[in-house]
Amino acid sequence: MWNLHMSHSLRSMTGARSKVARLKLINMQTRSSLHTQKVYANCVERLGRMTAESRPQWGTMSAAQMMAHCAEVQEVSNGKALENTPLVVKLLGGVIRKMVFSDKPFPKNTRTHPQYRQTGSRDFATEKKRLIEALDQFVSADGKSGELNPHPLFGKVSEEEGGWGMYKHLDHHLKQFGV
Repeated sequence: MWNLHMSHSLRSMTGARSKVARLKLINMQTRSSLHTQKVYANCVERLGRMTAESRPQWGTMSAAQMMAHCAEVQEVSNGKALENTPLVVKLLGGVIRKMVFSDKPFPKNTRTHPQYRQTGSRDFATEKKRLIEALDQFVSADGKSGELNPHPLFGKVSEEEGGWGMYKHLDHHLKQFGV
């Protein structure tokens, strides 16, 4: 989200430290975000190309399990409680946060939080509807405060971070299924 404040901040920075800050600010501008209508519409269109028979290019989740996984992750970002977080995950929260919000793609077959694991049978249409409703809720919160709901593991998350992080996660799984 580029605005006058960011533009002024970018122009007023000097020195080595500010170079890093400028690069981060520029990078936020070039990242895709679910808060951008065009990006959001593209993601929904890609979801529309999936079917219950879609097969992953890596990993073991079915298409319905992937929809349920992405819906659960999105719902937690929207404010749902994250339960039974293992101690090691709590201790590594800062490292995980950096991975989620970095520009590096997620590695394939990465372990996930127990709440996000999907091992049982799921109904594709139900989970797809659930995911799109969670995405709609996320997008409709755009612009209200500059921050999203505090994340149970990451704490305060800006709209830029949240829009990028949720896009990055969904895009990872859409690519997993070839869309």
